Amino acid sequence: MRRRSYEIDMCSGPLFSKILLFSIPLMASSILQLLFNAADMVVVGRFAGSGALAAVGANAALINLLTNLFIGFSVGANVLVAKFYGARREEDMGKAVHSAIALSLACGVILMAFGMLAAPQLLVVMGTPRDVLSQATLYIRIYFAGMPVILLYNFGSSILRAVGDTQRPLYYLLAAGVINILLNLAFVVGFHMDVAGVALATVISQAVSAGLIFRCMMHMEGGCRVEPKKLRLEKGIVLQIVRIGIPAGLQGTVFSLSNVLIQSSVNSFGSVAMAGNTAASNIEGFIYMAMNAYHQTALSFSSQNLGAGKYRRIQKALAECLAMVAGVGLVMGWAAYLFGPQLLGVYSSNPKVVQVGLLRLSVICTTYCLCGIMDVLVGGLRGLGYAVMPMVVSLLGACGFRILWIFTIFRHHHSLLSLYVSYPVSWTLTAAVHLACYGAVMKKARKKQSL
Repeated sequence: MRRRSYEIDMCSGPLFSKILLFSIPLMASSILQLLFNAADMVVVGRFAGSGALAAVGANAALINLLTNLFIGFSVGANVLVAKFYGARREEDMGKAVHSAIALSLACGVILMAFGMLAAPQLLVVMGTPRDVLSQATLYIRIYFAGMPVILLYNFGSSILRAVGDTQRPLYYLLAAGVINILLNLAFVVGFHMDVAGVALATVISQAVSAGLIFRCMMHMEGGCRVEPKKLRLEKGIVLQIVRIGIPAGLQGTVFSLSNVLIQSSVNSFGSVAMAGNTAASNIEGFIYMAMNAYHQTALSFSSQNLGAGKYRRIQKALAECLAMVAGVGLVMGWAAYLFGPQLLGVYSSNPKVVQVGLLRLSVICTTYCLCGIMDVLVGGLRGLGYAVMPMVVSLLGACGFRILWIFTIFRHHHSLLSLYVSYPVSWTLTAAVHLACYGAVMKKARKKQSL
């Protein structure tokens, strides 16, 4: 199978340079995406007020809760395509690509219908304050109308990552992001559409990025080439995608459920606390997505080398990803905290909002490298085809622990500080168990290889 210029052979050659070549465009894509999302927040906060900012922020946890299960399927597509690519099975790779794209569109339609109908009632259950409920409902209905194109972009970029192409998704995201900012300014500042304008700008820009990535795949060579007439759900391929995707999606969904409970707890402190929490969460997103690039790197490098049967190289790649993610988390996390007042001031000029946001940054950003380490270990396990194990560990160690914390410690110490401390404690516990599981998996793999 001939390697194309935009692909990365992860199974041979120097690891460090290839990890950088793969992860840096991916990190840039993630940070750019969040910069554009931050622009949404800045525009709505500055020109539509803190109530509109709180309305947009109130949707974040709920959107993640409803979408993570389906986005988890893109993880399954990534693992399967990368494995076939490493094993040079181009025909099977083509079947996986067409089934994954068809699956993304089907899931998008289902999620669009469910989200538009059920999300408003879920906002009420979450305890969203009455003064922002109508705006939050409008935002979420428009957002979910664009779910088919949102999932198409996620699946398409995941497939390109499986063959080492992280550069072209970066270019497409940059183009869509510029459109997003221009539409935000036009809709919110020019036409005074407030949260509806932000939602419309997001959906239109996502449609642009999805269209660009689909066009790219239609003109690719080899197994990743998409031909619309071949789009179909092949049972055997879909089952393999779902086998990995459902545990990954369930993990993300339950994580989001714990975040919904935390958001509901934040809601109990009022709209000012909601706005400060939203601004700080948005800043944290930059660090998380930068670290998440190494989760994706560990996933793809492990999958390709699994297909090639190179277990020693898998371990070396994971070790380098762990070192890199710890460094990125420490540097970016502490920088966000130290420059917190200035960064939060971009989102809101209200000193009380800034004070709440700084409290969150002081706890979460300074320890965020622990979350990165935890995620890289999960990526390594999933890349080896283990989907259920990291899901169970994460659900018990992180999600279950946070939920228990909310109903015990937070109930007795009802403060935002008490709420935020649950994050670093849960990351530490979960990462330790993931590390032990990874050691056991690799020991089993080496033993099997020696037979």
